[in-house]
Amino acid sequence: MTFLKDKTITVIGGGLAGCEAAYRIASCGVKVRLLEMRPEKSTPAHQSDNLAELVCSNSLKSEILETAQGLLKDEMKTLGSLLLGCAMKSRVPAGAALAVDREIFSRLVTGAVTAHPLIELVRAEVTKLPESGVVVIATGPLTSEPLTRELQLLGGEENLYFYDAIAPSVTEESLNRERVFRASRYGKGEDDYYNCPLDRDEYQRFHQELVAADVREGHSMDRALFFDACMPVEVLARRGVDTLRYGPMRPVGLEWRGQRPYAVVQLRQEDKQGQVWGLVGFQTRLRWGEQQRVFRMIPGLENAQFVRFGTMHRNTYMNSPRLLLPTLQMRTNPRLIFAGQITGVEGYMESAATGILAGLNAVRLLQGEEPMVLSQETMLGALVHFITTARGEEFQPINASFGLLPALVDAPKNRQERYRAYVHRSQGNMDKYSELFLK
Repeated sequence: MTFLKDKTITVIGGGLAGCEAAYRIASCGVKVRLLEMRPEKSTPAHQSDNLAELVCSNSLKSEILETAQGLLKDEMKTLGSLLLGCAMKSRVPAGAALAVDREIFSRLVTGAVTAHPLIELVRAEVTKLPESGVVVIATGPLTSEPLTRELQLLGGEENLYFYDAIAPSVTEESLNRERVFRASRYGKGEDDYYNCPLDRDEYQRFHQELVAADVREGHSMDRALFFDACMPVEVLARRGVDTLRYGPMRPVGLEWRGQRPYAVVQLRQEDKQGQVWGLVGFQTRLRWGEQQRVFRMIPGLENAQFVRFGTMHRNTYMNSPRLLLPTLQMRTNPRLIFAGQITGVEGYMESAATGILAGLNAVRLLQGEEPMVLSQETMLGALVHFITTARGEEFQPINASFGLLPALVDAPKNRQERYRAYVHRSQGNMDKYSELFLK
């Protein structure tokens, strides 16, 4: 294969998956050329020039091992994840979740990548794919238009799309301390969240104004294709008066003044100093003036100072079941390996994990070895199996979930015992691969 003559692997995209891929490749003793278009060309969502910038939530989700997200993190730790180490050094309180200070996190990742002697970081937009060599494409959901067109022509399929919204953030000092309280649901962790309780009347007035509020793209956008976990709060509100109470404003596991609120809005810490807090589950594309008016109706946010308003941007992902092999190679051009959200995995850790696998398989391909297909009994293996074998006409982005794993033999009836059995089985499988990843 002529493309193996080039002994430097190219990684396109300096996001979570691209950084994991580049670091994994370099850790195997292979030279990497990491191409990142920022700051030469930015995106509607990015705010800095750092690598691995978190553009949506600052939460990397649960650390509890008996959850799908916790298991995925455990597998990534086994596989030598760069980002997990940086996350631990930049973490902020978030109960049972792993949340980070965005700026410190991306700065740590950038430092680790640029300091590696085998990684060459090139700041330039890629409009044409390299004609030779092994290439990892991890350009994410905000892939530039020229490269998107290139991928569409290459794959022979139109890329699918969905719309993604970002939640607003406010300053801690602007919160009304008489109407907010600190707590985590069910007492898990410390009192890591600010909670804004609403009674029935307050909730109904807020719901009424939210439904009627002005959005940037007009109500016709409600028919657009959104990923469920990033559904704009105003779209959820239009589904029914109680939808939010069973979604982002659910009051279960919380008490205020001796009783459970009718509804609650949670705020999660976003920086190390605890000066900036994000509204959990409040992704929105309301006009900025409307965000101030409507969200200040929430008790405790009457005088909220907004550090960042919610925004919406177009996210692009591939029809991976039709285009990719379970090794993350392109079916019609196997020297191209894809990773991250562009493949249809959804979530920070899911994206980063596929970057590790893509990096390993890029090295194996370069060295003339067979690319690896992970066991479906691991969370990462099950996730990759799903995105590469699902029904193409119904494919949408997906998070890690125990529902993706093969059924257990003699599965325990107790849910927690069943989850522990999944974890035990996965760990046994992942240990078989660890030497290959950490060589």
